[in-house]
Amino acid sequence: MFVEKMVCSRCGTEYHPSSNPILCRKNDNGRLDIVYDYDRVAESFSKASIEKRAPRGVWRYWELIPVDQRYASPLSEGNTPLLHAQRLGGELGVKRLFLKDETRNPTASFKDRAMAVGAAKAVEMGRRDVVIASSGNAASSLAAYSASLGLRCTAFVPEDVAMGKASQLLLYGARVLRVKQVEEGRDPTVDLMMQTVKELGWYPCPSFGPFNPYQVEGPKTIVYEMVEQMGWGVPDFVFIPTGSGCLATGIWKALKELRLLGLIESYPKLVPVQPSGNMPLVRAILQGKRFEEVEPEKWPKSIASGLLDPYPWDGDAAMEGVRTTGGTAVAVEEDEIREAVKKLARLEGVFAEPSGAVGVAAVQKLLEQGVVEASDTVVVLVTASGLKEPEKVASTAELPLIRPSLSELMKYLS
Repeated sequence: MFVEKMVCSRCGTEYHPSSNPILCRKNDNGRLDIVYDYDRVAESFSKASIEKRAPRGVWRYWELIPVDQRYASPLSEGNTPLLHAQRLGGELGVKRLFLKDETRNPTASFKDRAMAVGAAKAVEMGRRDVVIASSGNAASSLAAYSASLGLRCTAFVPEDVAMGKASQLLLYGARVLRVKQVEEGRDPTVDLMMQTVKELGWYPCPSFGPFNPYQVEGPKTIVYEMVEQMGWGVPDFVFIPTGSGCLATGIWKALKELRLLGLIESYPKLVPVQPSGNMPLVRAILQGKRFEEVEPEKWPKSIASGLLDPYPWDGDAAMEGVRTTGGTAVAVEEDEIREAVKKLARLEGVFAEPSGAVGVAAVQKLLEQGVVEASDTVVVLVTASGLKEPEKVASTAELPLIRPSLSELMKYLS
């Protein structure tokens, strides 16, 4: 492996990778950013060498993954398509609109990239019990990878978790417990998870960098794939559905690494997207605040349940990415999210859950505001499948009932 050191994003404390640190010992909620020996990485990580490799998901880019490949699960995450959404782009008014379709992953969300790395690291470290706090997708993913690798998974989920996600967890054999929110602005699932880490010694693997630095490295591969799929070029904009900020953090880190290695020459503008019912990161970015000034959402609420983290744990890196690339942030309304779900399905055949469709709604808003232009190249990350939350997706469409009569059919069709 090529890991050189790990550095706390808050206090700057450095750790040697051989000690397999997970949390900063100063308990400052800093993320242990993984730093690689990029000179050594560059010896084998080139355009020519990568193009010759078999499509092995996140492990195709093994030099920039902090886990030995021997511990990888066989579930085959990644290798998702970059779809040229010509019909949707025509509807919105942008010709070069692309969808990075993460619904194709083993458990139908991008979280599989994170958990592929996080779970493999648990095996490498000789851990048995893994624990997660999640709105559903990350927990489903960790449960699947735990089943694949022989780990024992406990998942703490919100009390209103979607049954499509909960049923996945149960069938994978995870211990699933719904946790009631009793204090505004605090995530009870995270609080309970950290109690088990401190008191029971369990291995935490949520999709938040401050509680597991290894899983952040998995979503980086979305960018590696995207850039390669675009002929080693970058788009003008990347729209990122955002809850905790972990995905945006991985996207930004991958772009910095590719530029450092000389594989890209410029950055796309990064655009985190949150629902208006839970927009602590978007609000802070638009108000020009520092990360330390971000205020948690007191009572998050949205049809986009996968984006309801009250606090953006990885918001520091997400904010840095937005400001360095000249990007922006967008909050979208409930009716805009529902319309985006329908447009993705009806115009491109991509069935996304509400959380996975917010980027499409944001593109439309920025086109109307003149921030995105018709000639721009735009990539939207579609992060999870509508099969995760069929009851919520169903609320975006009508299901009429008619008698078995041709005349009634014709009346409906007219």
